Amino acid sequence: MLRQQIEQRLQEAVLRRFPDADPASILVRPCPDERFGDYQTNALIGLAKQRRLNPRQLATEIAADLGLDDLTEPPEVAGPGFVNFRLRPQALVALLARAARGEHLFCQPDAPPRTVVIDFSSPNVAKPMHVGHIRSTILGDCLARILRHLGHRVITDNHLGDWGTQFGMLLVGWKTELDSDALARDAIAELERIYRVINARCSEDSPDHDPAVLERARAELVKLQQGDPENVAIWRRMIELSREQFDAIYRRLDVRFDHTLGESFYNDRLPGVVASLLEKGIIRESEGALVAFFDDVPALKAHPAIVRKRDGAFNYTTTDLATLEYRWETWRPDEIIYVTDGRQQLHFQQVFEIFRRWHPEVPTRLTHVWFGSILGENGQPLKTRSGQNVKLADLLDEAEERALRVVREKNPDLPAADQREIARVIGIGAVKYADLLPNRQSDYVFSWDKMLALNGNTAPYLLYAATRIRSIFRKLEEAGERFDPVAAADRATLTEPTELALARMLERFDFVVHAVAAEYRPNYLCNYLYELAGAFTAFYEACPVLRSEEPVRSSRLLLCHLVFKVLETGLGLLGIGIPERM
Repeated sequence: MLRQQIEQRLQEAVLRRFPDADPASILVRPCPDERFGDYQTNALIGLAKQRRLNPRQLATEIAADLGLDDLTEPPEVAGPGFVNFRLRPQALVALLARAARGEHLFCQPDAPPRTVVIDFSSPNVAKPMHVGHIRSTILGDCLARILRHLGHRVITDNHLGDWGTQFGMLLVGWKTELDSDALARDAIAELERIYRVINARCSEDSPDHDPAVLERARAELVKLQQGDPENVAIWRRMIELSREQFDAIYRRLDVRFDHTLGESFYNDRLPGVVASLLEKGIIRESEGALVAFFDDVPALKAHPAIVRKRDGAFNYTTTDLATLEYRWETWRPDEIIYVTDGRQQLHFQQVFEIFRRWHPEVPTRLTHVWFGSILGENGQPLKTRSGQNVKLADLLDEAEERALRVVREKNPDLPAADQREIARVIGIGAVKYADLLPNRQSDYVFSWDKMLALNGNTAPYLLYAATRIRSIFRKLEEAGERFDPVAAADRATLTEPTELALARMLERFDFVVHAVAAEYRPNYLCNYLYELAGAFTAFYEACPVLRSEEPVRSSRLLLCHLVFKVLETGLGLLGIGIPERM
């Protein structure tokens, strides 16, 4: 891309002057104010200060040595040593032509490719997926799509919660309270019901408390852990029924996993993990438990981590350490990314620190990509009116139904099946976009009205822009014309301000996609697509397309074609499809 070419020539010019300079620190970024140009660097200011040189003078000398005549207007030095670059129209025309010929779509893959494992979604067996799962699921899927787009080998793993003390209660409930007809109608709802019944009997604070039930639950759990055939068969059936309902939601969201390795997959490794940590002196006995202390880590000094409880039971820390070791042994990843809510920050800080002490030879980067909460319009965590967690399936149903009402109002003559398909794409897309648009570390307010609005920074607005472009080419086909982007590339021109602005936005796609991958922030891509759609709207209103004379007509059709391809690709990276019409 043009920015990368500018950056490369800047680095070469700096190295000619200072061979010991670090090229990685010589960066070119979008200009914060487009009045000053398209791109800018402030790297020469720091470089000059390190060498006790005049920053502005150094910037002037380097700028004169860049050899950018084929890409930019003469670079301009501003302030204490900023260098601003404005792209030449002919450089943009050449870039559009290469995109039209299929050489790129304004984005280059990373080199060399890396192997990245992404752990996301991770619902619990025998419980319905609720609104709290949506952020991990959608954000993790988006990051996987982005990294694959950049050429990396991505391995996605849905780490199901399929083990633990709750299964003792579920086993008691299955054997004593199960309604087979209810299980056939809605397995997760029935499993949730029997768990609530037995949990109430096990809880000392409940009026239904029955010590005998608690003892039986403990006994059933021990039998499961010891491999009792009946309990193992029931447990596996619970997992099977849960996965059927999870997979139905994943299909609706168009989310796929390479692996679904639950907590139980690592059970056999847990004793060896603890033995190894003890042998290396990473954990020690404290009040009957085995604990990792972090006296030399200020942020963790007050937060030791229990690796084995005083009763000999393992916990999430033990399982996550075993999981990390397995992932390293199996896939040799360059990075492992965990996508969870912000409440788990301390847990992953502890796990990562223990693992680095345990396996200092492993170079894998460990990353916790955390996010905030979804709030109702009252500013509190989003709940149903009865105070329950909003089930994810119910939320998706409502999104589609609300979108369907809008589609019927706007397109009453469309066949009902077409209306429903459009509503499905818009409704699911609106939910995803509303979740990815905010800074992931911020809480956000869930608002149906804002989410489904046709104006503003929403999925429907972007989808409307994309379908408007589709309608241009539909009219072309109806007139018996065929658009050839390769032929149009030979006639491309950029003269009008809105044409140039649109081409500049297309050129910036590469920078945005790489920024999302580097910082795990899809909101950068959401905002870019919104700006691109806005630039297209300004172009469409100022520049007639089908009514223009050649060669301007072909050139503008090419712009429309490329904008659609970038919108389609960008929305696809967010996991959002585009309907045929709206």
